Amino acid sequence: MRIVIAGAGEVGTHLAKLLSREEMEISLLDESPERLGDLSANYDLLTKVGNPTSIHDLRDIGVKDCDLFISVTPLETENMTACLIANSLGAKRTLARIDNYEYLLPENKKFFEDMGLNHLIYPEVLAANEIEESLRTNWMRYHLHLGQGALELCVIKVRGTAKIIGLPFSSGAYNHGKYRIVAIKRDQETIIPRGNDTVEFGDLVYCVCTKENMEFMREELGKSKREINNVIFFGGGRVTRKAATELTSEMNIKVIEKDRKLCNILSEKVPDALIINADGSEMDILKEEGIQDADAFVAVTDSSEANIFACLAAKRFGVRKTIAEVENLDYIPMAEGLDIGTVLNKKTIAASYIYQMLLDASVRGVHNLTSADAEIVEFEAKENSLITRRKVKDLSLPDEANIGGIVRACEGILVNGETQIIAGDIVVLFCKNHVIRQLERFFK
Repeated sequence: MRIVIAGAGEVGTHLAKLLSREEMEISLLDESPERLGDLSANYDLLTKVGNPTSIHDLRDIGVKDCDLFISVTPLETENMTACLIANSLGAKRTLARIDNYEYLLPENKKFFEDMGLNHLIYPEVLAANEIEESLRTNWMRYHLHLGQGALELCVIKVRGTAKIIGLPFSSGAYNHGKYRIVAIKRDQETIIPRGNDTVEFGDLVYCVCTKENMEFMREELGKSKREINNVIFFGGGRVTRKAATELTSEMNIKVIEKDRKLCNILSEKVPDALIINADGSEMDILKEEGIQDADAFVAVTDSSEANIFACLAAKRFGVRKTIAEVENLDYIPMAEGLDIGTVLNKKTIAASYIYQMLLDASVRGVHNLTSADAEIVEFEAKENSLITRRKVKDLSLPDEANIGGIVRACEGILVNGETQIIAGDIVVLFCKNHVIRQLERFFK
């Protein structure tokens, strides 16, 4: 598969690095030689200095032969123009990064497809969706609906009240069949649990369960329900605008933003939120705006450092739920080590969305898990595919993969070693990023 990416910003570069590990021919186009840097020397990809909207440059990089053209520069108009030109030159599919939510409305999908724009992605909206879900299920670090809601993925920080601390997986303590731990994140290591492994204080556990068993799982893990009424957002950009718009009917939203122009936009777009024109990085401002009374604090400025430190300050004031946007990938382990709470990264979210389009037809969904450098993948089992020929215990899956559950006839079912997967099942797997391709052969 040939893929051309226009834009060597954070999203484009991260995606190019991710795809370069696959058996794909990747070309990266950008106007800045500095941004391209030494990518071609360190990764299996071609880089070219050029203008994404130049017919000459797009021809020169070979868009007429590419299977997918992706434009993810910071400029929406440039991305859309580049995709239209690439489509006219022969690109089989196109994808543009946008910043206009109206373009994503279902009624506009055919309009853009007829123009030659096959896919549109708005990373800020994807990040806002994750914030909304995190605040609604606040006793978890991360929550994801799988198999159209038949199964749930719950990422939970283990505290001292958890009933399962120190119990080996071979002990039978997990044979209740009400939830399944598919992975454990301990320090910087992601563990696929086997017989002698245990859950320890401070671990992040990745659990798959059905909706009706979430309460049982919550009690087992010693987590208490907390109602979120008062939320403070630090930073008033697009992520905040989208999240606040959706949440004002459920929660009291306050936004602290030092840019007056952004404050004016927010006041117009989110009239039910309280907008404060001030610097949220200053302790006195946070105190003045009632940080001590907040149930949740969401830091989504352009600065990863400011977001991390603001969340640490919020925790000092007793805020139980904190969410930080951390766009510098090198800072994510530090943020997790500081017990920030939920950590968001727009480029990994966007890259996961795009990556999903490139996988085998048997793949129903891919969900990137930033905290574990892993994915939750939904595969559909086909007639006579390898996954259907043996019981789960005899499948010889890669060591860095674990089946959480299956969806059969719209019903979520947790698996064990004796489970027999059949054609038509949607199989939910936790796996490290680099083994997705190895798993595809089980479903052909």
